[in-house]
Amino acid sequence: MTRRLAVIALASAFTLAACFATSPSHSQDYPSRPIRIVFGFGPVSSGDIMTRVLAHRMSQDLGQPVIVEGKPGANGQLGAAQVARAPSDGYTLFLASVSNATNVAITPASATDLAKELVPVALVATVPSILVVHPSLGVANVQELITLAKAKPDQLFFGSVGVGSPPHLAGELFKVMAGVKLTHVPYAGGSGQAATDLIAGRISMVFSPASTIAPHIVSGGVKALAAATAKRAGLFPDLPTIAEAGLPGFDSGIWGGLMAPAGTPRPVIDRLARAADDALKTPEVQSVLRNAGIDPLGGTPEDFAELIRAEVEKWAKVAKAAGLSK
Repeated sequence: MTRRLAVIALASAFTLAACFATSPSHSQDYPSRPIRIVFGFGPVSSGDIMTRVLAHRMSQDLGQPVIVEGKPGANGQLGAAQVARAPSDGYTLFLASVSNATNVAITPASATDLAKELVPVALVATVPSILVVHPSLGVANVQELITLAKAKPDQLFFGSVGVGSPPHLAGELFKVMAGVKLTHVPYAGGSGQAATDLIAGRISMVFSPASTIAPHIVSGGVKALAAATAKRAGLFPDLPTIAEAGLPGFDSGIWGGLMAPAGTPRPVIDRLARAADDALKTPEVQSVLRNAGIDPLGGTPEDFAELIRAEVEKWAKVAKAAGLSK
């Protein structure tokens, strides 16, 4: 009996300790050690830039170092999976991107579930995508491009960084909404390689991040027709959006936002959300991001959750129309 009581007492102690670990009073001590933010793409990418700029400012607010770690591979899936397996204590975060939403839309069985395995913290920024064409097409706007594409079905080639990538799905969305037939050309070497072939006239058009294609727009190597996002691009405020140019509702923005492992205490989420939102409002962070072709956003965890839900739903429909769903 004495041994049984001891076992019960020990079990109760563990239960109380577990409750204390996730209680509001425990969360008030957060953070007490360095925080790590994982992003799913390579160095000098838009995700790398926005993560490092945000981490530097958040560390000042939180009073702890915020370390950035790149985990490229599988269209951002490797980084997402790593963070989803991390402890739910707020010390390991993930910079999710639109690529993670398209992964869920195309391969839900193997992609990290953004609604169940991770929880939203804050929407960080968007990298406006620009629809650019080779000057030899002789089109001045989106409507003229659509007219040309309808006259030459499957004869216009659009490049992307790979099958199922956001630029590829942007092209598929354009095909569906404009009612045209285009031929997709995937590149393994990134958006820079697609831009090179566009300038050389080997392909007809590309949906490219503004930060990548801006120099070629300015030099006249390519012609910008419209921003592919819901709002105009910060780098090219005079350029209309595709929605404004004749396809209402078109939006294929490249966004990034902080997420944490599922089960992270809400007080910790709120603390991180405040730190991220405050950082994004500072003039220095806004200046660095905008100069890199990145538009800062911000907002509540609920705002980010709604965006993720809408994005997965939208891209699932596009993937199905393109025959990409698995």
